[in-house]
Amino acid sequence: MQASVVTSRGATAKALIHMLNGGQAHVTFDVAISDIPPRYRGVRPQGLPYSIWQQMEHIRITQWDILEFCRNKNHKSPPWPEGYWPETTSPKDAFWDQSLAKIKSDRKEFIGLLQDPSTDLFTPFPFGDGQNMIREALLIADHTSYHTGEIIVIRRILGIWP
Repeated sequence: MQASVVTSRGATAKALIHMLNGGQAHVTFDVAISDIPPRYRGVRPQGLPYSIWQQMEHIRITQWDILEFCRNKNHKSPPWPEGYWPETTSPKDAFWDQSLAKIKSDRKEFIGLLQDPSTDLFTPFPFGDGQNMIREALLIADHTSYHTGEIIVIRRILGIWP
């Protein structure tokens, strides 16, 4: 019985990591965000509420919040919704590169939690409202996928999607 639990845990972690890295049934975040000319990063197309920068930064903030929730029982989330969106439409200078690097490093850290054999994927955290690692991994994957799609729509409207 013990071997099947380990195999089940390993297969589950592997599937979750695959989802977090994306590319299954859609374009990955990394592809969607690549090669965007700086002059378009803060453009908010007519009729849409957000720019590419705002979408990207929202992904960063949300993923960071979920990561911190999973590894720090004392973590306090930002206020909803204002704490999850940048105040500006456009990034300032190096903020674009910093945000992108942070998204990648936080994703890597979350994946590290999933890969750690001591991480219980199935049992709800002793804090929170019944969340467990599987739910939080699915939440990151789903949320990032949704906003990646929105980034692609913005790029299409701006005429900068290949």
